[in-house]
Amino acid sequence: MPRYFLYGTLLHAPLFEVVAQDALAGEAAELSGYGVDWVRDAAYPVIHADPARVAKGRLIEAGADMAARLDFYEAGFGYRAETRQVETANGPVEAWVYFPDHDADPGAPFDLEDWATRWGAIATGAAEEIMARHGRETGKEAHALWPVFAARAWGRQMAQNAAPTTLRTAMSRDDIRHFAHEPGGWDGFFRLRRFSVQYSEYRGGVSERLTREAFCAFDAALVLPYDPVTDQVLLIEQFRYGPLMRDDPAPWVLEPIAGLIDAGEDPAETARREASEEAQLDIEDVRLMVKVYASPGYSTEFFHCFLGLADLSGRDTVHAGLDEENEDIRSHVISFDRAMELVETGEINAGPLAMMLLWLARERPGLRAAA
Repeated sequence: MPRYFLYGTLLHAPLFEVVAQDALAGEAAELSGYGVDWVRDAAYPVIHADPARVAKGRLIEAGADMAARLDFYEAGFGYRAETRQVETANGPVEAWVYFPDHDADPGAPFDLEDWATRWGAIATGAAEEIMARHGRETGKEAHALWPVFAARAWGRQMAQNAAPTTLRTAMSRDDIRHFAHEPGGWDGFFRLRRFSVQYSEYRGGVSERLTREAFCAFDAALVLPYDPVTDQVLLIEQFRYGPLMRDDPAPWVLEPIAGLIDAGEDPAETARREASEEAQLDIEDVRLMVKVYASPGYSTEFFHCFLGLADLSGRDTVHAGLDEENEDIRSHVISFDRAMELVETGEINAGPLAMMLLWLARERPGLRAAA
C-alpha cells in the first residue's frame, strides 16, 4: 500500500478527514534536507529544499481511493506527489511527498497550530465543497472556486457569534431533533442545498420531518457613505440580475456600496475596500449599523451594514467598478432629504439601502452636531 508523508495543512485532523474520508493515523516521520514555510502572503505552506533543515510530519498508508482523493485535493493547489526517502522510528521508508509544480516564495517557518487557529475551520469548510466535486471535475477545475468556498466557510464561522436572545426563544441548535443534507440541489458560485429537518416547537411538541431547500450564499459588507457637514449621502447604481429575472422593466438599482467578505477578512475592512473599488472613495471612519439576515426563510445571506463618514463635498458622478468582475457602477451624491424622497416614492427599492437610510435618520442629528 502506498505511503504518503504529510507535512502541512493535511496534518490538521478535521481537514484530513474531509479530504481523505478517513481518520488521520500513521506515525511520526522526518524528511531531511527540506524546510516547511508559509508561502509569502498566502494561507498555506510550501516545502522546499534546505540542506540545514528537517521537515517534520506524519507517514500514512493510503489505499487507492484515499490516494486519489489526496491527489485531487493537492492538485488544485498546484502540488504533485514525488517519491522521497523519509526517516521513521523503524528506519528509512520511501514515501510520496507533495511538492509545488510552480514557484512559491517561502516566508516564515510554518506553524500548524497558528494556521489552524485562523484558517483551520475555513479550510475544512472549503474542502467540503472542493471534495464534493471529486469524480466530476479535475482538481484544478474544482479549485478555481476556492475563494468562494472559503468565503462561505468564513461566513459560517462568523455565524458562531450569535445575536442575543432576550425576546426570542432560548432554544438552540440542540433543540433541532433531526437535520441532514439530502441528495440534489446545485453546487457552484452559489449553492442550493436540499435538507430534511425536524425541530422542537414552542408548545412543547416536535414538528414533522420536513424536506426543504436553502440558498447558501455569503456574508457581505455594506457601507453607506455620509458627510455630516454637507448632509449628503453617496449611493451607487448598477444593473442587477434579481430584478431582471423578476421581469422588472427597470433592472438598474440604487444601492449602498457592498461586497462579499473574503475569507478571514474583517467586515469593516471589506467595507473600506469596496468603497475604494465601487466608488473610488477612501473611508477610514466606518461605524457598525446593524448585522442582519437578508431573507432568513430560505437564504444564508447575511449583511454587515456600516455607516462610512466621508468628505463628499464637490464630488461629481463617478464611474467605477472592477473590469475583471464585469462591474459597471456609477455613484450619486445627493442630499439626505432627497434620498428619503426616493425611499418614499419607491425609486429606492433595495431593502438594505432603505433600512440604512432609516437608521441614519435616527442618528443624523447627533452626527451633524458632532461634525
